[in-house]
Amino acid sequence: MTLPLLKRPSAWIPMVLALGALTLPFLALAVFGPDPAGDEGAAAHIWQLLMAAQAMAILFFVAKWLPREPKQAVIVFALQALVFIIPCIPVYMIEHGMLGPAR
Repeated sequence: MTLPLLKRPSAWIPMVLALGALTLPFLALAVFGPDPAGDEGAAAHIWQLLMAAQAMAILFFVAKWLPREPKQAVIVFALQALVFIIPCIPVYMIEHGMLGPAR
C-alpha cells in the first residue's frame, strides 16, 4: 500500500519535529552531562517547544486532510501519534534514573 499523503509537508513535518525532540535529550546528555541539581535547562525547554509544535502540526494535518482523504489521513495520523510518543521515552528514562545518575 502506498501513502501519497506522506509526501505532503503537513504529514512529515511532525515526524521531523519528533526526530529533533528524540535526539535532544541524548545530545544534551552527551554534551553537558546529567545535571546533578535536577534543574530544567534550555534543552528541556526546547524539547517542550518541539513537542508542542509537533502537536500543533498534527492537529493541522488532521484538520486539513481528514475531510479530504479520510482513510489515508487516519493511517498517517496513527503513524504521527506513534512518533509523538517515541521522544517521551528517553525523557521518562532520564527522569526515572534509567539514563544517567538517579535524582
